[in-house]
Amino acid sequence: VQLQASGGGFVQAGGSLRLSCAASRLTFSRYVVGWFRRGQGKEREFVAKMSWTGTTTYADSVKGRFTISRDNAKMTVYLQMNSLKPEDTAVYYCAADLGSSFVTPAYWGQGTLVTVSS
Repeated sequence: VQLQASGGGFVQAGGSLRLSCAASRLTFSRYVVGWFRRGQGKEREFVAKMSWTGTTTYADSVKGRFTISRDNAKMTVYLQMNSLKPEDTAVYYCAADLGSSFVTPAYWGQGTLVTVSS
């Protein structure tokens, strides 16, 4: 299984970015897919996930600002991030797992850095 994240970058507060994560070597449509992040000096935290049925779950800190989506034909999961805040600065990791709990997913991408300036 491979997950390749992309789309990170530098943006001013209030701006937007869209992260992508392309998967390979798995039956993508059967997996729960999502995103975590780790800010400098902080622990890794859950951001969002989407089940194989399309059900979404978000961390309270990003609700109403971030939107997760998936394209099973392209085996890709996206994270649209709007109204970005400096506290959203982190390395973002995509992940995939067959289980719905998504606490410690089995598969991880390499991470993509998002920097939000104030």
